Formats: sequence, structure tokens, C-alpha cells
Amino acid sequence: MNLLGSSSWRIVGWNVLFIVLLLSMGTPFGLITTGFIMIPLLYMYVRTNIKLFAAHYAVALILVYILTGLVFPGWFGALLLAIALFFLPPVIQMGNLYKKKAPARSVMTVGAVTLLCELLLSLVISYGFGFNWVEKMKQFMRESLDTLPASLKGMIPMDADLVVQLTAQMLPLYMIGFSLFYAVFTHWLARKALVRSGEMIPAFRPVREWMLPRSFVWYYLVALIMEYFVKDPNSILFTILINLVPILSFAFALQGIALLFFIAYRKKWNKALPIIGIILFIVFPPTYFLLSLLGLFDVAFPLRDRLTKK
Repeated sequence: MNLLGSSSWRIVGWNVLFIVLLLSMGTPFGLITTGFIMIPLLYMYVRTNIKLFAAHYAVALILVYILTGLVFPGWFGALLLAIALFFLPPVIQMGNLYKKKAPARSVMTVGAVTLLCELLLSLVISYGFGFNWVEKMKQFMRESLDTLPASLKGMIPMDADLVVQLTAQMLPLYMIGFSLFYAVFTHWLARKALVRSGEMIPAFRPVREWMLPRSFVWYYLVALIMEYFVKDPNSILFTILINLVPILSFAFALQGIALLFFIAYRKKWNKALPIIGIILFIVFPPTYFLLSLLGLFDVAFPLRDRLTKK
């Protein structure tokens, strides 16, 4: 790909942004800026060839290591390099699919699965070196709960040790949520930047067209029934269920939001209805249950077909 003139400077600009985002992790804004870390890399990967991308990437890592060494201890520079390397595989996977004009759903799935596999591999390697993430997580939670005032401790609906155990058992859920967030958020912003630069990147289908497979209904019902009977928090089946049920509930809640968009589109209503649904979904917990139920009925009993026939 020919990248002369302004295009070359544009790539340099994105590389500078990548460097700034990495360095910002040493500031209070690091938790926010980390969410954007893959976007400049994806842009550079799609808009350049492999050799040029590797050159820009290597220069960025060298500069970050040198700059952090001037301010922070040597280990912090190594940490930033490890973070940059962690996000490289999903960038390559998603970037290759972008170059092939693959559907957005495929890009998001591959990106999320790659991140999830890396997280699992990181856990295995950590265990191999004697570092137990689960125990560290439990220790951190116990220390946090111990610092709470007695009035707040009394508001916890169950024993503190049980809260710590359940939270640790839901680690797979957090890892899946992390992977999905990064893949979806990165695709959303990276695609906008790439389209403006002239690339033809497929977008997600309109929200109103989203539809889960009907088999999800049976998975959800079986999981709910088993959750009612499986009460031993130390069993593997219990751990699977406390991770699976929230994932399926969230998927059906999104399906419910998609149905609201479909109704607004078919009835030619203002989009305020689904937008209000999204806001309530975020700030008012009971709405989450109602949307999940609505999404469940939408998949189990094709409500859209009935609305279309009217």
C-alpha cells in the first residue's frame, strides 16, 4: 500500500497516539485510556503492510521503555511493554479480517475469543510461576470488606466469606465481559476511523435485526432449573451456572432492546422508546429482568413475525 505524503504523517500520528495511551497508564486516567489502546494499532495494521507496521510498533515500544525509565522504575517500563504485547494478537487477528472485508460479527467474535484465550493463558503461566490470581483476588476482597464501616457490613445480604468465594468463582464471567467489551468497543471506534480514511469495513447489522438462535431459550431454561437445584457452592456445576446464567440473561436483555428498536422502526415511532429502555437497563436493575424476559419471549415466540403481519 502506498503511504506517501499526508498518509505517512497520519500513520505517525496514530503511532504517537499509541505511545501516549501507553504512557497514560502511569496516570490516574490509565483505567480509561486502556480501553482505547487497540484502536491506533488496528488503524496502523490495516493501513500499512506488515513490515511498516512492525517498524512503527517496535519504535513505539522502544520510546515507551526509554521514557518510562526516566520517570518510573525499570519494572514499569517492562509492564507497559507486556501490556502492548498482550493486545497485539487480537489486533493482528481483527486486522486480517478487516483486510478480507469479513462481517463485523466475525471480527468481534475472533477478537473476543483471542483476548479470552490470552487471559486464560496468562492465568496458566502465572500459576506455573507460583502466582495464584484467584487467591490474590480473595485476599484483596477480604481486606476491602474489613475496611468497611459496621453499618455497611450489615447491609451485605450474606456471609462475607461466601461473598468473597462467589465473587472469585465468577472470574470466568469477568474475563468474558472484559474480552467482549474490548472487542466491541475497539471495532466500533476503529471502524469509524478506517472508514473515514477510505477503507470499506462492514458494520454491524442494525440493532433491530439482531436475533439470538432459538436454541438459547433451551440453554437458558435448563440453566435456570439447574440453578434452582444445585446449591453446593463448592461444586464445579455451581461455578458453571453462576457464570452461565448472567451471560444468558444479558444476551436476552440485549435481545429485548433489539425488539424495542424493531417495534419503533415498524411503527415509525421515535427512537426515544428503545433509548429510554437502554438508559433504564443501565440505571434501574428491575428493567434488566424485564428486558431479559422480553428478549426470551421474542426468541421463543417470534413476536416480530406477528408484528410484521399486522
